[in-house]
Amino acid sequence: MKSGAQRRAEILHRRGVRRTAERSDAVKDQALRAAKERAALLKNQVVVNVDKLRPTNSFGTPDFVARGFYADRPFNCKTCASPQVWTATQQRWWYEIAQGDVWTVAVLCRPCRRRERERRNDAREVHLAGLAKKASKR
Repeated sequence: MKSGAQRRAEILHRRGVRRTAERSDAVKDQALRAAKERAALLKNQVVVNVDKLRPTNSFGTPDFVARGFYADRPFNCKTCASPQVWTATQQRWWYEIAQGDVWTVAVLCRPCRRRERERRNDAREVHLAGLAKKASKR
C-alpha cells in the first residue's frame, strides 16, 4: 500500500509528463503554422526584415510590419491619375535599402517621377546660373 505522499508524487509526475507532451505539441503546431504561412507567401510578396527598417518614434506599427511581408499595393498617380502598382520588391528597396520612412507610400508613377526629377534639376541649373551671373557682375 502506498502513502498519500507517494500517491501525490506519482500524480504530479504524470501531470508533468502530460504538460511536457502538450508543450511539445504546441511548439510543433506553431512551427507547422509558421511553415504554412511562409509557404503561403505568393510570388508577389516579400518577407519584411524589421532589423533593416529605419527607426521611427511612432506608437503605431505599419501594416506591412504587422503582416510580416510586403504585398503589391495599387495606387493612382497623383499627377496623371493612371492606376499603378507599387510592387513588394520596390517597397522592400524603399524601406530597407533606401531607408525611407515606414509611413510613406508611393504617389507618383515612374514617368511622372522622372519628369519631376528633370524639372527640379532644370530649375536648379537655372537658379545656379542666375547666382553665377549675379556673382560675376560684382
